[in-house]
Amino acid sequence: MTKGEDVRHYILENLAKGEIAFLAAGHFGITRQAVSQHLRKMVSEGLIVASGNTRNRVYTLARLVEWSAAFVIESSLAEDRVWFRDVQPRLGDAPENVVDIWQFCFTEIFNNAIDHSGGTEIHCEFYRTALNTTITISDNGVGIFRKIQVAMGLIDERHAILELAKGKLTTDPAHHTGQGVFFASRLLDFFGVRSGTAVFTHGLHPDDWIYERPESPPGTSVLMSLNNHSRRTCKGVFDQYSSPDADYGFTRTVIPVRLARYGTEKLISRSQAKMLLARVDRFKTVVLDFEGIDVVGQSFADEIFRVFAMEHPEILVLPLNAVPEVKKMIDAALDQKRLDEQNRML
Repeated sequence: MTKGEDVRHYILENLAKGEIAFLAAGHFGITRQAVSQHLRKMVSEGLIVASGNTRNRVYTLARLVEWSAAFVIESSLAEDRVWFRDVQPRLGDAPENVVDIWQFCFTEIFNNAIDHSGGTEIHCEFYRTALNTTITISDNGVGIFRKIQVAMGLIDERHAILELAKGKLTTDPAHHTGQGVFFASRLLDFFGVRSGTAVFTHGLHPDDWIYERPESPPGTSVLMSLNNHSRRTCKGVFDQYSSPDADYGFTRTVIPVRLARYGTEKLISRSQAKMLLARVDRFKTVVLDFEGIDVVGQSFADEIFRVFAMEHPEILVLPLNAVPEVKKMIDAALDQKRLDEQNRML
């Protein structure tokens, strides 16, 4: 890239932060007037939109392409037809890896709405800016979290989100592997699901978030966004969660431990640990991400790293991002596990 192209790219990437002329000038060591020239040119090209007077001017990304449509859920509705006819052509000259990601994510989520929502209609919204593409797929069905909760007999919809985050979860195992939502959330820059009173997001921050809101309209809404020039690839993401042997199966998962916590409660009990470990016997490697967890109880750590580990020696359980207080509890459980194994050998 030339310096001018670098400046324009920086403007697009950081426009939402505000004071873009000040930010870009400081970043590149140029005058605000020089940045303003780029801004005026980008406005004239239709890449960004300016509003407000000169002193309080605000810039936003222009929507270069917009499309929306509603589809009746019936036997003739097929996700691949909608993809090839309506979505792929609107991606423009996006690189092949970006098109591949969008094909996987759009068809998986659209098919989930057809097969699992229990609704009568799917509504899609699409818009593309000079920086990224955003797609929303909504249905008027029973709601994904509610359906998982009922099918699995879970405590509430937040527990359903924990199970969804683990992967390999489907209410129709005869026809689906349960991998679509898991991988879509890892392929995209942002992935959000709204259903009922719960919202689950992945990608906006470096970790997963659950929050509650007033009751939403019936059904499920999935919002997806990806940089138009992302270097991410389907193969690269799939390989992170696959075994290196010949079958390349989905054998590794990363579970955000904080999703097992309700509100401000502490993770201290064996029952909480058992809930966190439900269904993980479907994987060979389970990475437990302790990001955001300041403390765990002895029983919680013991259940995971001693009891479960000894009952399932074929499964590798690895802690990640554990602060010293949490690591102390994990190490104590591991030390006890080693003593138990030694005693068994005597």
